[in-house]
Amino acid sequence: MSNNTDVVVIGGGYAGVMAANRLTQRDDVTVTVINPRPVFVPRLRLHQLVGGTHDAVVDFQEVLAESVRLVVDSVTRIDAAARSVTLAEGGTIGYDYLIYAVGSASAGPRVPGAAEFAYPVATLEAAQRLRSVLWDMPARAAVTVVGGGPAGIETAAELGEQGRAVTLVCGGVLGPYLHPRARRTARRYLAELGVSVIEGPDAVVTAVARDAVVLGDGRRLASQVTVWAVGFGVPDLADRSGLRTDAAGRLLTDETLTSVDDERIVAAGDSSAPSDLPFRMSAYTAYGLGAHAADTVLNRIAGEQPAPIDLSFPAMCLSFGRDAGIYQLGHKDETAMRLYFSGFAGKKLKEFACEAGIKHLATEARKPGSHSWFKDGKYRPQLLAAQRGDAPASIA
Repeated sequence: MSNNTDVVVIGGGYAGVMAANRLTQRDDVTVTVINPRPVFVPRLRLHQLVGGTHDAVVDFQEVLAESVRLVVDSVTRIDAAARSVTLAEGGTIGYDYLIYAVGSASAGPRVPGAAEFAYPVATLEAAQRLRSVLWDMPARAAVTVVGGGPAGIETAAELGEQGRAVTLVCGGVLGPYLHPRARRTARRYLAELGVSVIEGPDAVVTAVARDAVVLGDGRRLASQVTVWAVGFGVPDLADRSGLRTDAAGRLLTDETLTSVDDERIVAAGDSSAPSDLPFRMSAYTAYGLGAHAADTVLNRIAGEQPAPIDLSFPAMCLSFGRDAGIYQLGHKDETAMRLYFSGFAGKKLKEFACEAGIKHLATEARKPGSHSWFKDGKYRPQLLAAQRGDAPASIA
C-alpha cells in the first residue's frame, strides 16, 4: 500500500504555482498542475503586451519546481465524491487533495453591443487579439478604454505613450483605491501622455457600437477600437461541479481556505471566497493565498489543524507608460494613505513588483516553504466579527 499523497492544482497562475511549489516540501507528496497554457502568464504585464513592450509570458521551467508535473489541459468537472477531475481532452486524474486556483478574467459584458464590438484585456489570448487589432489600425484611430481601475488606467497609458488617440472612460472615479493626491497625479500623467479622461456617474457606458460608445448622459464618443477593462468573472467550474460559490462564482471556503463542502478541496487566488469575504485582487495576494492553501493541505496530511489565513497587502502600484508610475501605500483597512511614490521612483517600484512576483515563485520552487507575507492582525478579524453581528467593522 502506497503512503504517497496526490495533490492536483487546477490553475497555473500566481496562486496555483506558489501552492504547487510549496507542496514539494514533502517527498511523499506528488503534485500535478493542470493549466490550459504551456506557459506562465504574468497578468501584471498584459497591458504591456497590448502596447508591444512585453510578451507577458514566462516559461514554466523558470517558476515551477522540477518535481511538479504539468498537464496542459482544462478541467471540465470536479467529482468530489470520486476525488477526480475530468479533462477537456479526455480522461480523468485522481487526487487525494485538490487546490482550486482557476483565477479570474473579465465578466461577460452586459452592456448592449459590448460582447460584439469591445475587446477585453484580462487574459493572454484577449490581450494578444487586441494587440493584433491595434496593429492593423492607423496610429491616430480613436481608441476608447472603458474602466478606471488598474487594467484600464495602465492600458490607456501604454497606448497613449505610443501616440494613439486614447479616451479613458470611468463610470465612477479614476483609480478608486488611490488617495486624492495620488489621483491628481494620475490624471496629470495621463494628460501628459495625451489620454483624455472622462469620469463620473454620467460617464457610465450604456452601449457599444462598431464605431462608438454611448454614455449615460447620451454622449456618443467615436471609437474605432473599444477596450473593455471593467467587470470581474471567474470560471464556473466549481458551480458546475456542485460546489457552493459566492454570487460572483468564487468557491466558498472557511478561513483556512478549505471548501465548505469538502475538506479535501482547498481554494486560492481570485477564485476563492473565504468566509464569503474575498480578498482584493493582486498578484501578491494571489501567491500569498496560494502559499496558505498549500500549508492547509500539508497540515491535513500531517494530521494537524490548519490555521486561518492572515494576509494583508496595503499597497497598489500603477504604471503610466514606461517612464512613470505610482506606488500607493495604504492602511490595512484597504484605504489609501497620503503617502505615495510617483515619477521615476513609482516606475521603479512598479517594475520591482512585477519582477518580484516571478522571483517569489522561482525562490519557492528552489526552497519550498520559504515564502512569507504581510500579516493583517486585526482588520480581517473585525470584518468577520461584524459579518457575524458580533462587533462593528471599524478599526481603532
